[in-house]
Amino acid sequence: MKLGKYYSQVKRVREEIDPLTADEVSLFLRTVLDSKYYREYYPVLLCAIHAGLRAGELAGVQWGDLDFVGRFLTVRRNIVHGRINLPKNGKVRRVDMSDALIDALQALKKARQAEWLAKGQNDIPEWVFCNHEGKVLDTNNLRNRALHKCLEAAKLRTIRLHDLRHSFASLLIQNGESLAYVRDQMGHSSIKVTVDIYGHLVPGANRQAVNRLPTASGIVKKAKAKKNLA
Repeated sequence: MKLGKYYSQVKRVREEIDPLTADEVSLFLRTVLDSKYYREYYPVLLCAIHAGLRAGELAGVQWGDLDFVGRFLTVRRNIVHGRINLPKNGKVRRVDMSDALIDALQALKKARQAEWLAKGQNDIPEWVFCNHEGKVLDTNNLRNRALHKCLEAAKLRTIRLHDLRHSFASLLIQNGESLAYVRDQMGHSSIKVTVDIYGHLVPGANRQAVNRLPTASGIVKKAKAKKNLA
């Protein structure tokens, strides 16, 4: 048997995810915000958790993508290895922004304008999460210099930058949002992808399913009901 044929018969393994809990997210964000060394990373890390963007999508956000009136962010780009691509699946999508994220991004823009004005420049860089030179964010630096250090400071386990995206989805589901809404916010190609990754996180889904199975008491109740009607 050829190897290609053999591999084609292997079932796809569900992606391993390690999302932060609600309490862990709060602890993590407080740690970032309270640190004079890592406070500057608060807006981008908050965006990862509150908007569920991929690393390359975070790097690709421009100020023109933010609608503070409509309260949404349009994901138009995914920067991978320095190349600007369309978001994964080739679809532009809108992501709702939380009040906290809007406040953080508006404060960031105001601070950026003051910083660049002090440099004698009236226009700020187009990239929302740029480096100090105004160039595209290096997501490897974000992961190694900010994410991991802040997790360590908060005494939390080490997770991937991509797990902040998973945290966004898992918390939405635990808060009772539909899988269809999560699919749209995450930019999945189909709801099947969403179900494959996060279906097991739906609160009480499995327990409700097994509680609908017939039982002896259920049969007895039905029998009594029929007897009373006779």
